Amino acid sequence: MFKWEQAFATRASRMKASEIRELLKLLERPDIISFAGGIPDPALFPKEDFAAAYADILAGEGAAAGLQYSVSEGYKPLREWLAGEMAKLDIACSAENVFIVSGSQQGLDYLGKLFLSPKDTALVTWPTYLGALQAFNAYEPTYDRLNLSGNRTPDAYRATATEAGGRVKFAYLSADFANPTGETVDRVGREKLLELAEELDIPVIEDAAYQSLRYDGEAVPPILALEIAQKGSIDAARTIYCGSFSKTLAPGLRVGYIVAAAPVIRKLVLMKQAADLHSSTINQMAVAHVAERGFDAQVAKIRAAYSTRRNAMLAALQKYMPDGVTWTKPEGGMFVWVTLPAGMDGATLLARSIETEKVAFVPGQAFHADGSGANTLRLSFSCADAATIEEGISRLGRLLTNERLAA
Repeated sequence: MFKWEQAFATRASRMKASEIRELLKLLERPDIISFAGGIPDPALFPKEDFAAAYADILAGEGAAAGLQYSVSEGYKPLREWLAGEMAKLDIACSAENVFIVSGSQQGLDYLGKLFLSPKDTALVTWPTYLGALQAFNAYEPTYDRLNLSGNRTPDAYRATATEAGGRVKFAYLSADFANPTGETVDRVGREKLLELAEELDIPVIEDAAYQSLRYDGEAVPPILALEIAQKGSIDAARTIYCGSFSKTLAPGLRVGYIVAAAPVIRKLVLMKQAADLHSSTINQMAVAHVAERGFDAQVAKIRAAYSTRRNAMLAALQKYMPDGVTWTKPEGGMFVWVTLPAGMDGATLLARSIETEKVAFVPGQAFHADGSGANTLRLSFSCADAATIEEGISRLGRLLTNERLAA
């Protein structure tokens, strides 16, 4: 039998299964209350709007264009609409600064390919989005902890990268309602990051997948907006903004986007030409059709639903969690991050929870580039109603109470 492992490139050893993808299989079990999948509620998808959009496209003159090959940059009317939306965030740009990708996950993969050589260092938060680690891992980097609240110097980051055999290449973070913690970086933290990036002379990758999902609190300008205000134009900025329609319209269409300086866009276009030529044209056209006619109304609808569910989860955690358990209180997004007492293991707890309480969540260790965080877990409130959240958290609280008593 042929030994496939010896034929694979060294980067293949860095490719690992997503714990979240595996846990999504639990959603198919009717006996499981799942807080695992960080996915939007399909009941909130604008199904009728998309049905009308595809019907209009296929019945009209756009059918030929929708079913044909297209340009790698993306469908121009959608890019122009996005440029208008960026202007509302004080990100002044043109369609030439907008690049369409097949979901923001593809954008992260492209950016890893663009910037990382083996042994280079990516600065990421602890914890960080698991999908970003998976995207970057194939390019064989090392990771260093991005700390915006401490006093670590640029020289310290450089020294760690040099010791690893490369150099610092970029900083990556989700600044609004981060996956997995639900936390938001305040304006001071964003400005500190820009200062650090200037001193290290590196790009900043701003993952804005949840930026539209704010339920309360005061909005903070995107990092790219802050930098444009400082430097005068997007083409003078080093921040790369990654967005997606997955959390607002529908994830199955796989339409995301990158907003960046023209030199970055040009390189990304070359990558897409080599990888898949272009994202689905008809899906981009449908997204443009729906977004132009009702994006704000759709966002208002999902904000109202998810806000209610977030409130239900926070109230249930307060009611049922035993002493020693803490959690974040997100102003938006889809996640609450729970820290367990020292010595508890989230993966072990999950196995017991599935067996005895029929409640699923994501253990937190996978979100840490260094494998730490065993006593953490992520809860998603996006796909459960208030009554289900109450029941699930009460079961989880019972399990944690029993675990503490047995310790």
